Amino acid sequence: MTFLIVIIALALVFDYINGFHDAANSIATVVSTKVLTPFQAVLWAALFNFAAFFIFKDHGVADTVAKTVKPENVESASMLTVVFAGLIAAIAWNLFTWWFGIPSSSSHTLIGGFAGAGIAAGGIDAVNAPVILKTASFILLAPFVGMLFAFIISLWFIFSFKKGAGPKVLSLIILTGVAWFLYANLETNPEKLATHYESYAMKVIFYSKNFKWILLSIILVVLALFTFWLNTLNAARANAWFKKLQLVSSAAFSIGHGGNDAQKVMGIITAALIAHGSISSFEEMPTWVPLACYAAIGLGTMSGGWKIVKTMGTRITKVTPFEGVAAETAGAITLFTTEALKIPVSTTHTITGAIIGVGATKRLSAVRWGVTINLLWAWILTIPVSALLAAGVFYIVKLFL
Repeated sequence: MTFLIVIIALALVFDYINGFHDAANSIATVVSTKVLTPFQAVLWAALFNFAAFFIFKDHGVADTVAKTVKPENVESASMLTVVFAGLIAAIAWNLFTWWFGIPSSSSHTLIGGFAGAGIAAGGIDAVNAPVILKTASFILLAPFVGMLFAFIISLWFIFSFKKGAGPKVLSLIILTGVAWFLYANLETNPEKLATHYESYAMKVIFYSKNFKWILLSIILVVLALFTFWLNTLNAARANAWFKKLQLVSSAAFSIGHGGNDAQKVMGIITAALIAHGSISSFEEMPTWVPLACYAAIGLGTMSGGWKIVKTMGTRITKVTPFEGVAAETAGAITLFTTEALKIPVSTTHTITGAIIGVGATKRLSAVRWGVTINLLWAWILTIPVSALLAAGVFYIVKLFL
């Protein structure tokens, strides 16, 4: 029991480190555009990191992470050691990259550490290959998707500055698309709706599967309506409005960050509880697990990570408020969608790709590709380095058990 408590404590420590390591993901653009001070920004991001607890209730990403290692291929006595070694390796790599201001992926270091320790304990067959392959593929896909969405949204804003009916027609098309998306994706089956709300309308609003899509759709609708009169504003007034909108977009991205990253630690803790015999399946996850994980990542975000803020907010490309809105909205769309697909992606990779996307709309030379290539190397190395570290820790711990 003592070992289990140590593992849970380490997992929450990792979650806290994840918060201040990845704080830059949520606040880099809003700080670099001077919409909020660094202190205001971390408080804003931390609030919405924790708010994700009330929005993401299916825990699909946590389920995926918990299945990284197949417990049936590892001796039951070694499974807790596997989780312990994975956490030690993930914490070590996160602190190393934070110290040098490298925005690596907390998600990938956790999964890489868990997988590496699993291989050390039970061989290659102990690793759930589809989970690893899906996660690894999004090392490239997540930033590309974020970049594509940011590029499209930036062009949409740029087009909306033009006179004529074209921009308004485009916004109407987007509003129609959002309406269709809600109709196609909202869960309206009364048997599947939460039963503790009295009215049917309240069930629809508060049922988590609906609420996250409603929230994202509201943001897109606000942006679409804003573009109807964007071309009537001068540059100074438009910039002032984009600063206000950036509060909304950064909040949405922080919700996606909390919902995606906290779930990875939830998956690790649940795997430890199953290995210990405290619960028998993922579905029995106690409520205190998500509550503690969302609280830990929120507290970590409040601690900030200023070295990485500098890299993300200024070194990749110079970001304006309108580009900040585009990047954060693109990042939020990517994170909400991948969470729904139960894919553990890196918020770091996602927002970096989005920032590159808005920079590329100006000109390709506006992006500092040398910095970006260095970041790419850090992303590629994260999983294998974390796996090797975890394997080493596992062998060392086994010597004393």
